[in-house]
Amino acid sequence: MTTPYDPAQNQPGQQPMPPTAQFPQVPAGQFPPPPGQYPPPPPGQFPPPPAAKKRPSWLLPTLIGVGVFVVLCCGGSMVIGLTSDDKKSDGVSASKEIPAVNPSTSAPSVAAPAPTTSSAAPAPAKTTAAPAPAKPKTFGIGDKVRGGDFEFTVNSVKCGISQVGSSYFNHKAQGTFCRVGVTAKNVTKSAKLFHADGTITAQDASGREYDVDGEAAIYGNDDAKGFLDEINPGNSVKANVYFDVPKGTKLKTITFDAGLFTLAEDAVVTL
Repeated sequence: MTTPYDPAQNQPGQQPMPPTAQFPQVPAGQFPPPPGQYPPPPPGQFPPPPAAKKRPSWLLPTLIGVGVFVVLCCGGSMVIGLTSDDKKSDGVSASKEIPAVNPSTSAPSVAAPAPTTSSAAPAPAKTTAAPAPAKPKTFGIGDKVRGGDFEFTVNSVKCGISQVGSSYFNHKAQGTFCRVGVTAKNVTKSAKLFHADGTITAQDASGREYDVDGEAAIYGNDDAKGFLDEINPGNSVKANVYFDVPKGTKLKTITFDAGLFTLAEDAVVTL
């Protein structure tokens, strides 16, 4: 604050200083610099550079955190918006492809009456019975059956014979003899040896099996037929075959063995 001009302060002999002499002279048309500012530098000199302001240490981490937050918020909202747009587009396309069904038009207004069942029972469906399996063919007396290399025929059966042969040369049974007359025919293309013992067997009703009595066959046949007979192709031999069985036994079947060296099945004749 300037002191007002006091004429009493001037010494004698000095001219009083006008009030304007205390302020710097400013050219016409310019205003003096405001208080607190320095006067302009003299010509040819540059003003000193302003002092660099020190940046706060917390500013850079704060800016990075704000940027990350903005990216996360904006990116998440963008992803959610994109997925919602995809779902909306899928829903719109599905609704365009599959027309919605109006339940009021699809459902019948009046319930259909329940079907009435007639009192008469329906006719049973026709079922075709499965064909019965074919029964194996059975052979009896007089039938020709194949057994190995021979074709056999049972001609007759007689049981209850106690002795075979003459009064001088004979063979007695342990129980009783059953005599079976057979015919053996060679059906191959070469000569075959026929031996009744070991080729023909007999069975009773209880399943017991009996072999041929070879000695009785010698006494009970002319020229010992049925014992090691060699039969040429197409020829046949008739012979009596004897089985020594318990008294009262009745034979049920006669079996002709097909042999060990053939795949043919044994032939069975029911008596």
